[in-house]
Amino acid sequence: MMAEVSDIRALTGPTAWRPFLTALLATGLASCGGPPESSEQQLRAWVDRGHEAAERKDRGALVEMISPTYSDARGNSRDDIENLFRFYFLRAKNVGLLVGIDDIEIFDDSAARVMLTVAMGATTDAVLGFNADAYEFELDLENAGGEWLLVSGRWTDVGNELR
Repeated sequence: MMAEVSDIRALTGPTAWRPFLTALLATGLASCGGPPESSEQQLRAWVDRGHEAAERKDRGALVEMISPTYSDARGNSRDDIENLFRFYFLRAKNVGLLVGIDDIEIFDDSAARVMLTVAMGATTDAVLGFNADAYEFELDLENAGGEWLLVSGRWTDVGNELR
């Protein structure tokens, strides 16, 4: 049985897209209408974004997560941390991380401290072809206009004192 021209026009005419557009708008509005994420949820998402960016070796995405005013007890600035990423990513062919959030402290939804343990592994051109390390991080963040940014950090090999 062949479709009539009027049947085809009904499927392709100006009103054919209405159900699709209605569903699209309803989905968009439903996603906007949910409750806002708590600060803890935002911080966990921040850690996840950093984890994913590091495994992609996306230095730009990682640097965007750091405040331009970043400074730490070792004397590092944001540019210094970017150079650490550059050095590590140039040496590593592939990067893999296991990230554990040990603690999240939130101060008036405007500042936070995130404690992490991170196992880092990478394939390299070294003799063994890989390297692996485990670190503990203490990260201080501030909520700048609804976006969490790293303002300072301390880290060390697992088992040593943070510095």
